[in-house]
Amino acid sequence: MNTLNLLLSRLRLKQLQLVTALDQHKSLHKAAAVLSITQSAASKALHELEVMFEAPLFERSASGMIPNACGQRVIEYARLLTTDLALLCDDMADIRAGRTGRLAIGAIMGAIPTYVIPALDALHAQMPAVTVEIVEDTSARMLAQLDDGRLDLVIGRSAVSAHPTRYRYLKLADEPLSVVAGYDHSTKTQGELCMRDLAQYRWVTYPSKMPLRDLLERELDLAGIDKPVDTVSTASTFVTVALLNQGRDLVSLLPTDIAQLFERHKMLRILPVALRSPSQPFGIVTRRSSVLSPAAERLIELLRQSAR
Repeated sequence: MNTLNLLLSRLRLKQLQLVTALDQHKSLHKAAAVLSITQSAASKALHELEVMFEAPLFERSASGMIPNACGQRVIEYARLLTTDLALLCDDMADIRAGRTGRLAIGAIMGAIPTYVIPALDALHAQMPAVTVEIVEDTSARMLAQLDDGRLDLVIGRSAVSAHPTRYRYLKLADEPLSVVAGYDHSTKTQGELCMRDLAQYRWVTYPSKMPLRDLLERELDLAGIDKPVDTVSTASTFVTVALLNQGRDLVSLLPTDIAQLFERHKMLRILPVALRSPSQPFGIVTRRSSVLSPAAERLIELLRQSAR
């Protein structure tokens, strides 16, 4: 509490700008020039920060000033505070212009058709002036944007983070998966198929360390098939669909809701393969330290209603 009171009474935004500039330029002289202050003023500001935190923040090395563990954490929160202040400025501009704010959300592709789109339609009916930005990416990359304050919430998986306790997580649903191919794929579909029936085909896979990549490798292992070595790896739904339509020897895994959407438009075909691994859950992820806007809180409630 003493440290918090000290920060509230003595911390200056210029000090936060200094540590982020030092992280970028590795030089006190260059960081001072970027902030249009003298090097002695920069040195004094850094010293004041280190006194407040009772710890050194940077180590001097042949490659310049490098943040230590304490410095890295201060830089992380300095960037987060700067982003939050920028969002505050945007919100104030929206209020002055008669708008009711903006909402930036991230979503894994499997959540978009069934959960995100209906919830956004309902949100627009209730708060028509809200500007919405949607990012579709992997959970890991979206959590990084959530940490930086660029996203208000993520519909995905917090478990992929190295620090899942940083987040509030509310489960929405499980994500069933389907094996898919291009609509004109040569695979015969009379009756059920098993993974071994696809042994001669190439896979469009997710990048390594992603949950769906791990699930595919587990399914292949259960079927007694070696991990494929001639794969095409992408996290993009569009690239996956384009590849499957162009390559008659390609198959992939997609969330069932996405697969059914493309099948209705005759762009993909769902193959009758029963997967043995359980579906993976996803949910609403927010920063524990964040204060949610009214639009974000309303969207979360609409998503929860959809899940119920």
